[in-house]
Amino acid sequence: MIDQHKDQHPIQTMCEVLELPRSSYYLTLQETESKRERENKELTKRIKEIHEESKGRYGAPKIHQYLCAEGYRVSLKRVQRLMKKEGIRSIVIKKYRPTPSKETVIERENILARDFSTTTINEKWVADITYIHTLKDGWCYLASVMDLHSKKIVGYSFSCTMTTDLVIKALDNAYATHLPPEELILHSDLGSQYTSEAFMEEAESKKIRQSFNRKGCPYDNACIESFHAILKKEEIHHVTYLDYASAKIHLFQYIEGWYNRKRMHGSLQYKTPQQVEDEIRVAAKSLHHV
Repeated sequence: MIDQHKDQHPIQTMCEVLELPRSSYYLTLQETESKRERENKELTKRIKEIHEESKGRYGAPKIHQYLCAEGYRVSLKRVQRLMKKEGIRSIVIKKYRPTPSKETVIERENILARDFSTTTINEKWVADITYIHTLKDGWCYLASVMDLHSKKIVGYSFSCTMTTDLVIKALDNAYATHLPPEELILHSDLGSQYTSEAFMEEAESKKIRQSFNRKGCPYDNACIESFHAILKKEEIHHVTYLDYASAKIHLFQYIEGWYNRKRMHGSLQYKTPQQVEDEIRVAAKSLHHV
């Protein structure tokens, strides 16, 4: 009422008539920020920081887990609402699917049989190759090896040519750094690199049992396919690589610096692959000392 009539009557007079302290009237004019609004501002600031630290790769579920781990008491719906208000979202780009090869494929033993369950690390590894484009050197190729228990990329190799040597180097890298026990299962598709005599001899020399997709069943190797899809969604589709050398540096930074050591996985109770591996190795050492 005072606001409506302040042009006709002095504010002080109206306050005296209404028996209202003038200071109380002026306080109502100041926009007061509620506790909820202050919390939302703080949360939004931290959400933006986490999103930027992940280079836009984290969506609401992972950001929510990150906030909870830091001690914030916040629901997933609230995080989603704040992100939507600020236009913050995870980067998502459709996966590129190359034209399938028409070469004749010979069926081989499928030991894994889509049983992706494990009890510890170095029981089951999966391997695959993906394509990466560069401006100067054209298509390059990444061969990756993943441990199904930790989801860690335990070995990889990058080359300008898709040869048997590419997949052998990836396997050698994984074997040298993790020293798996005998009878480890290595599952791959039926590509000529993995079915070559040279690769099969390499696997046999390391006492590794090879397992293969059934013909026309890419889901038999879904886990490593999923990693390559994530790699493209979070990294490759957002960068233009000048040449092989620059792509190699970026891939190292993504795989070793981000994916293995910083990227949380929902299937791992929001731990990183390296955390899972480290916890198992620490537990194994404790048992050994006992």
